[in-house]
This record gives sequence, C-alpha cells and structure tokens, in this order.
Amino acid sequence: MEQELFVNNNGTIISSTGPSIHAGNRGYTYGDGLFESIRVMNGKALNVANHFQRLVEGGHALKMRFPAFYTVEFFEKQIAELIELCKLTEGGRIRLSIDRLGGGTYLPEVNETSYFIECYPIENNLFGLNAKGLEVDLYQEIKKANTPLANYKTKNGVLYVLAAISAKEKGLDDMLLMNDKGQILESSHSNLFVVSNGVLYTPSLADGCLAGTMRMQVINLALKHGLKVYECPILPSNLLVADELFLTNAVRGITWIGGYRTKRYFNTTARKIVTFLNEEWENY
Repeated sequence: MEQELFVNNNGTIISSTGPSIHAGNRGYTYGDGLFESIRVMNGKALNVANHFQRLVEGGHALKMRFPAFYTVEFFEKQIAELIELCKLTEGGRIRLSIDRLGGGTYLPEVNETSYFIECYPIENNLFGLNAKGLEVDLYQEIKKANTPLANYKTKNGVLYVLAAISAKEKGLDDMLLMNDKGQILESSHSNLFVVSNGVLYTPSLADGCLAGTMRMQVINLALKHGLKVYECPILPSNLLVADELFLTNAVRGITWIGGYRTKRYFNTTARKIVTFLNEEWENY
C-alpha cells in the first residue's frame, strides 16, 4: 500500500494527491517566491534554523514582508506535525516554500506572504556516499549572473533545469555552472568543493554561488576536524590539478565526482566528511 502523504498549505492540511495551490499563486505564475529543501533523519528535520535564516535574508532581497509569527520555532512545529502525519520515521526531505500573496501582474498588489510545506520519504536514513563517482563537465550555454539574488533559492530555477537537461543529453551526471568571469560556482543542484593536497576550496558567496546550508555545514565540520578550507575563485584549470571534487546539498549530503573530461578523482576526503555529518546529526 502506497504511503499517504499530506501538505501544509498556509496552515491548512490537505492530501498531496489533490489540487493544492490557488489560482493566481505568484510562485506559480511569476516564480515570485523562495524555497528550502530540508533533510529529515530519524523522523526529525535537520538544520531548520539555518534554512529559516536563508529564507529571511532571501525574503528581504525580494522585498517580501514576513509576518511576526514566522519564526524558527513556528516552522519547526509545522514541519514536525507534517512529518508525524505522513508517518515519516526515518529519512525524508521537506520542501518549505514562501510565496508573495496573489494579486497584481509584474507589480504585486501586496508584499505579504504565504507558506507551503511538502514532505517526502527518501530511501536512506543516514547520509551516504554514491558508489560510483559522477561524470561532469562545464555548462557553457548560459552563465549565472552575479546579482543580489544569486545566493538564494528563488523559484526562478530555469538555469538549473537547462543545465540538468544538458547533462542528460551529453550522457553526463551533472553540469558545473559558471559566472561571467569564467569562475565555477556550483552544479545544477549542489555546491562545489575542490580538494588539493588535503585542503578544501569552495567558491565564495561574493562570486555568486548559492549560499548552501550544507556548504556551510561542511565548512564548519572541516574546520572542526582540523581541515583547512578556503573560499576563493575556482577556475576550470583548478579542476585539472585537483585530487578530489565533491558536491554538497542539504538533502543528498555529499556526492563525489569521479571524472571531469579525462581527469579522474579520488573520494578520500568526501568519505571523511560523510562520517562527520552522520556523527553530527545521528543523535539529533
């Protein structure tokens, strides 16, 4: 029997199988919204505070008005209730969306917001490393603009969609996005880390990469365990001399890259980081 799932549409719980957004929803009509993907482990949502902080900063950048009751504690409670209702006791993912209220065309009638929470089970409870390394290349067709919105997860995700389609068309697993300066920022779904001689390097927020919550967790865990980390520009030439490349996102955790063109990579550091992550969150 298939597991019954529910969504929370601005405080109203409804089945995930029926209509769930209202006509004129600005997230749907204009991409006028933000979202966060949150990992669930042992039936508990992880790192909600940092996800909420990025929503607050993104909402400010989009000139949205959050009501006073939008707090970490409020969303933790709403998410926990939805997880319990969906009978999710192990691994899963939450998608928390914030949309500007409907009304208006490009010029909205108001800047107030509504929220929408979805809950899905995933196969693995703990973070794990992919058995086979990903094959990647550079996405050349469209560059990611370094704007005040570049660090946030807005609902304008067409660039990432096209990069993912391009990877599939080329028989690859993912594509790496660049800015107008030719600096590598991230992949179609994750932040990027480069490892050389045991030192971690990752693109800086100032260059226009997504301010990933898992990116920050990995930086903090690496420093905690005595690994050096530098935020700096990453160029294609840096990939050719690296020992490892791995990707990070909140739901998948760590994904190692096995090859970029003819270059092959190890996954020693990536394995260590996965262990650090599980140790950090397993008893949460």
